[in-house]
Amino acid sequence: MKPPYYAVIFSSTPSADNRGYAEMAERMFALAAEQPGYLGVETGRGAAGNGITISYWKDSQSVRDWKANEDHLKAQDLGMRQWYDQYTVRICRVEREYGSDLLG
Repeated sequence: MKPPYYAVIFSSTPSADNRGYAEMAERMFALAAEQPGYLGVETGRGAAGNGITISYWKDSQSVRDWKANEDHLKAQDLGMRQWYDQYTVRICRVEREYGSDLLG
């Protein structure tokens, strides 16, 4: 990815009732990858279950379109009602990036 681009950072604390969560998460990863402007995703989960997912997008319109996707809206509603005790979404414009894998 070449900056500038956008990162949507989703961090969450899961609730005790996670029925259907893993299946929906896989569906959302696949659906996001089909969206115009999608650049990629990184995700991780701590030992206590807290999670973070960062999706990358070409521009802010792509982020807004993903937020408004009908299937994604259904997943968001389930997340708020059933799967998360707490969540935070941060949207950032990435101006530059560097790291050891970018030197070669």
